[in-house]
Amino acid sequence: MARKGLLETWKKPPKFSTREKNRCLLCGRPHAYYRKFGLCRVCLRKMAYEGVIPGLRKASW
Repeated sequence: MARKGLLETWKKPPKFSTREKNRCLLCGRPHAYYRKFGLCRVCLRKMAYEGVIPGLRKASW
């Protein structure tokens, strides 16, 4: 989990537009980011298991 100060820093607009980086809305993780949900894989999986995201469930075959 990112520190509170870093999360506030990331929310500010960057000095240059090319410095923009997609980050998870919950934890601020920059890697394994899913654009459709705006979450990282860790938070997406956690929320899917809890049933928070409608229409999303674990694959099973």
